[in-house]
Amino acid sequence: MNTPNLDLVLRLIDQANAADPNQETWQGESQPKELLYGRRMSEWLEKLRPEAGDLLRIAARGQHIRRWEVPRDSYPMTREGYLKWRSFLYGFHGEKLGELMAEAGYPPEDVARVQAILSKRGMKTDPEVQLIEDVACLVFLEYYFLAFTATQDDDKLLGIVRKTWNKMSGTARNRALTLDFPDSVKPLLARALEPA
Repeated sequence: MNTPNLDLVLRLIDQANAADPNQETWQGESQPKELLYGRRMSEWLEKLRPEAGDLLRIAARGQHIRRWEVPRDSYPMTREGYLKWRSFLYGFHGEKLGELMAEAGYPPEDVARVQAILSKRGMKTDPEVQLIEDVACLVFLEYYFLAFTATQDDDKLLGIVRKTWNKMSGTARNRALTLDFPDSVKPLLARALEPA
């Protein structure tokens, strides 16, 4: 059962993400891209950890809060540029979520914890950080992977799938194996998941 503070902060996150000018069509309806992403994160968190507390629910829903304000092309289109962009986003999303959490009545220590979860530090040692990473990987695989395959060559895709797989816990990997991937990408996934 959600607390009043959680209901408020989730509404605030959704309001912020509803301003995304980028649209995605889902089930015949055009929606703001990051609003849809946040809801998908919440859905997967519910599947993996239905008893999750407020802070995990906030971290999941707000992981990409206002991401369109820092577009990828605002950094060099290199591997180093990509890593700098991602690193900046961890702090940017944490700051934006912190403001909304404070508005909803969360204390500074709760804000700091959500920011730590979003920083992705301690992924293999902090179960909550790992859980949010698992959720993000499953959202990517279920909703974004197919379209992503059209933008990359097979060698690059193999590397991306392997890196994604390596980030995931055993539980998340088992859930990923139950996803209904189109036949067009099954051979690539099989190759990527072959033992080294």
